[in-house]
This record gives sequence, structure tokens and C-alpha cells, in this order.
Amino acid sequence: MRDRAVFDCMVFLQGAMRATGPAAACFGLVDKGVVELYISAELLVEVKDVLARPRLQRRYKALAPANVEKFLAEVESKSILITDVPAVFSYARDPKDELYVNLAVAAGARYLVTWDKDLLDLADQGKAAAKEFCQRFPGLTILDPPAFLRELSAKARENPASGET
Repeated sequence: MRDRAVFDCMVFLQGAMRATGPAAACFGLVDKGVVELYISAELLVEVKDVLARPRLQRRYKALAPANVEKFLAEVESKSILITDVPAVFSYARDPKDELYVNLAVAAGARYLVTWDKDLLDLADQGKAAAKEFCQRFPGLTILDPPAFLRELSAKARENPASGET
């Protein structure tokens, strides 16, 4: 069974900007069928908005509109769209991050992959909010892209018969 994941907007941005690096490797796992990526209309709106920002497009030539369109079309074709994402989680610290947790819960995702410190703090067992979060959502692991890649690599080594790398 493939691992289910949700990637945050920054992972999408870095995946679109660079053909190498941790974010690109995360999308590579989707391409190989190792990971099922879940998206929502709300997530796509945010990602499209960020990838279309003129300042970013001027700075990163890989974000030219044609490249972004191709990247998003590929992502959408390999992802599973969740159309009904109930608001089961609220986050006063950063309400914009709620969409990722809510999508991950709706998808039954094992992983939420992010560079966002507010989200990563939810996985920091040294913090009271993290303990409550982990009790409420015990099946969801929040990791940055390098940690996600290490975890899936370790799982593949433990279970070589799965064919995952």
C-alpha cells in the first residue's frame, strides 16, 4: 500500500523551481507511484497564486507561465483530488495552515510534508500544542521534505519486497 501525503505550498514552489533537491525528490516519489499525493481545490488556488507571482517569476526562470502550467498539469494528473474537506482543525497561530491539516485528515494521509515552522511545531513533542495535536491526529506525521525522504527510504529498506525506494 502506498503512503498517502499532502505537500504544502512551499514544497510545490520548490518542486516547480528546481528539478533537483528535496522537494523535487518528493514529487519524484509521486511520479514513481511510491506516494499518493492528495490535493484540494483550496490548495490548488494557493499554489497557483504563489507560482504566478510576478516577483517570483522574474527571479526564477523555471516559474515561467508555460513551465508552471506543465508542472501543475503533471501534479494534478498524478494526484487525488479531495472535493469535500471538512474543517476539523483550527489553528489560531496560523489559520492559513489549517487547509493542509484538514486536507491530510480528509485524505487519511500519513504524512504532511512542509517547510512551515508553524506546522512543524505541531510535531515537536516538547511543545504542549504538539502533544494535543498528536493525540487528536495520531496517524498524521508532519515532516520537512528531507525527513520525509529519509523516513520513506528507511521504510523501503525495512520492506524491500514492497519495491519502494
